[in-house]
Amino acid sequence: MNPLISELEINDMPNPVLINLTRGSLVESFHRGAVCIAGVQGTPVVSLGDVERPIYPRSAIKVLQALPLVESGAADAAGLTDKELALACASHNGEVFHVETAKAMLARSGLSVDALACGVQWPAREDAARELASQGQKPTSLHNNCSGKHAGMLALATHLNAGTEGYEQGDHPVQQRVRQAIEEMTGEATSPQMCAIDGCSVPTWAMPLKGLARAFARLASMSGLSPERVAAGKRLMHACTTEPQMVEGTGRFGSGVMHKLGVSAFVKGGAEGVYCAAFPEQGLGMALKIDDGTKRGAEAAAAHVIASLFPSQINNAGDLYEMTLTNWRGTRVGEIMPSGDLSEAISCLRS
Repeated sequence: MNPLISELEINDMPNPVLINLTRGSLVESFHRGAVCIAGVQGTPVVSLGDVERPIYPRSAIKVLQALPLVESGAADAAGLTDKELALACASHNGEVFHVETAKAMLARSGLSVDALACGVQWPAREDAARELASQGQKPTSLHNNCSGKHAGMLALATHLNAGTEGYEQGDHPVQQRVRQAIEEMTGEATSPQMCAIDGCSVPTWAMPLKGLARAFARLASMSGLSPERVAAGKRLMHACTTEPQMVEGTGRFGSGVMHKLGVSAFVKGGAEGVYCAAFPEQGLGMALKIDDGTKRGAEAAAAHVIASLFPSQINNAGDLYEMTLTNWRGTRVGEIMPSGDLSEAISCLRS
């Protein structure tokens, strides 16, 4: 199967450098990418790089995937708590409290771990994985970073009386509702040619950063949404920003930002260098993608954007992400720095 965008085409339209890594007096490495920040009406206020090229948002849009869970009444029917709703939007570490919460969510729907279609994964946090191994235990699907999202989807399937078998398949009513919510929030049409399978086996729909930023601006401002969607969006955002440890976990970037800023920022990353965020105070939504897919580049770029939006609460991006490079003796050897293009593009956010 030929890719929709060829290697030649990608090389012909390179994105700008967003992040530089220095060592001594030289730039040793760099990360190219694109970032879009949209305002209340969905119009970009910052657009750097190719924000029209379709990308797979992966786990960065789990909050959009969870909208039908709340809108349908399934969350209420299952009695889901804020912690459980936050886990439905999560890419978690597989820590004990994540696993137990996912298990409780399944129990509320009368289901067991066997219903999960996300696959078995060792805990993403190393000490959680080591603890599991030291007890002579093996991981289950509950340890998968997407188990909360899948438990939420199973609650929706149960509520709809749609059957839980194949709930992860694109033609299942659960995934059809998720697809509709994504299209409505982003303003982007999806198509089979732009659909792939995510790491946890559910569909992931490719769309441009411009549409993703629009969706998160709508979440931030709740502008132009139905009363049902406003209520669902506010409930999910509140759950995630007040229970940030459930969304990612110990030592993770997104959870750390939400711990620091509370309800002022919802931040969620996805695989292959994607980050999305909603900033209710400013009514802004952000979407960015690092071309090489690295978490380092994505988190550093996101940190600089967020620091620019909250100058009174964040001294600099280093408060959110470690920007100093040290060697094994602790000697400072380099820096992670925003490129001139990124600094210029986001300078308007400080005003």
